[in-house]
Amino acid sequence: MSVNFSPAIVRRGIFHSLRFEIAAILSIGVALPVAAFAMVEGKLSANHNGAWTWLIQPEALAWASQPAIINSLVGVVLCAFVSLAILRRLRFFPGVAVARSILPVIAVVFGIFIAVITSFRLEYSNKLILSCFFSILVVRFAITAVRSRAKGVIYYLVPGGQVNLVSELRSAPVFKLERPSLVGLPDCAVVADLYADLEPEWERFLAEAAISGRPIYHYKQVWEAETGRVQIEHLSENGFGALVPSFAYQKVKRGVDLVLSIFALPIVVPIIALCSLAIKWDSRGPVFFRQRRMGFRGKEFFVLKLRTMTEGHAGDDRNLSITQSGDKRITRVGGFLRRTRLDEVPQIFNILRGEMSWIGPRPEAVSLSHWYEGQIPFYRYRHIVRPGISGWAQVNQGHVADVHGVGEKLQYDFYYIKNLSYWLDVIIALRTVKVMISGFGSK
Repeated sequence: MSVNFSPAIVRRGIFHSLRFEIAAILSIGVALPVAAFAMVEGKLSANHNGAWTWLIQPEALAWASQPAIINSLVGVVLCAFVSLAILRRLRFFPGVAVARSILPVIAVVFGIFIAVITSFRLEYSNKLILSCFFSILVVRFAITAVRSRAKGVIYYLVPGGQVNLVSELRSAPVFKLERPSLVGLPDCAVVADLYADLEPEWERFLAEAAISGRPIYHYKQVWEAETGRVQIEHLSENGFGALVPSFAYQKVKRGVDLVLSIFALPIVVPIIALCSLAIKWDSRGPVFFRQRRMGFRGKEFFVLKLRTMTEGHAGDDRNLSITQSGDKRITRVGGFLRRTRLDEVPQIFNILRGEMSWIGPRPEAVSLSHWYEGQIPFYRYRHIVRPGISGWAQVNQGHVADVHGVGEKLQYDFYYIKNLSYWLDVIIALRTVKVMISGFGSK
């Protein structure tokens, strides 16, 4: 398909620039509510020369110099920049609706700020912080709304190799190039199979396109970025050209897991106690059950869960390990626990023991893991990171039972391993909250 577009259609323009974002947030999100408070507190007046020049009275200067106002203003500006950085970063991950992340991200950032400032017993202004919170929230939604009207990236494909895989995408406009010429070609991204033996004229075209400033992508980069999955016809190296994910981040991640688990224990223990009472009231049997799972670096461990079925199993029977839709073994309370993922809460103790993480590929029963290893190439590679309570596959795909579904799940797991970072973990954590509320993917 050959289509000519005006370059203005695909250029991101000022609304996508970082400068515009910073200016809008600082001027409308921060400066406007501060000026409004100064007008009220300092009784600003206008001169009578016809030009409206606000004269700040001594009362306003005294109000602005208060420690509570200074602390609040510094904190609000920091919150604005931190939330800006997080939300801009989220745009680069597939399947992430930035608009849905605005409220939770800004709320969490402001919540951390208030927790810090109260912990150190610093003075602050509730009114100013609350006003800036809502104004920054409004500005963020306004910026997202404006951007949604602008066209995003458009991909033009160079024929040859396996580039046709990108043409199947539905998340972005994709067009095929019919001739190796830049004439009439808009400002777009050019996609090619850079490992294929292309015709000399297409090789020269790629060189000219690169010189013209257009981004040139290998087809796998685009497919992975738009789908959130990694093809598994062979092991895929990460951004550093290695198969092993960052050891440094894994150590930091382990420290964060421990800290979060210790702080979460006072909240988790009462939840487990309430769920235990409900399980005992609903059906006979133990409250907890332990199952052998395949864990970090291929070492087996016993995962701890709240019982949701009438029958327990240790994970050695492949058929019993697979949960089918409408499985009759699931109890009434068990169905609720599975939909809300509360049955996974006791795994906080697996995290404390170092067997699991908050975020990572879900650990499979040992019998299923051995089966998948025999059916799917490279399945064992997913054990290179600690398994998690929630993961990239869980928030994108949900529960699967057949080999085909597991193959797709493995593509999500490989994407997580290849792009292992705290940004991706933040996205999974935010989307896990939505999964718990909606019950997405439960069986």
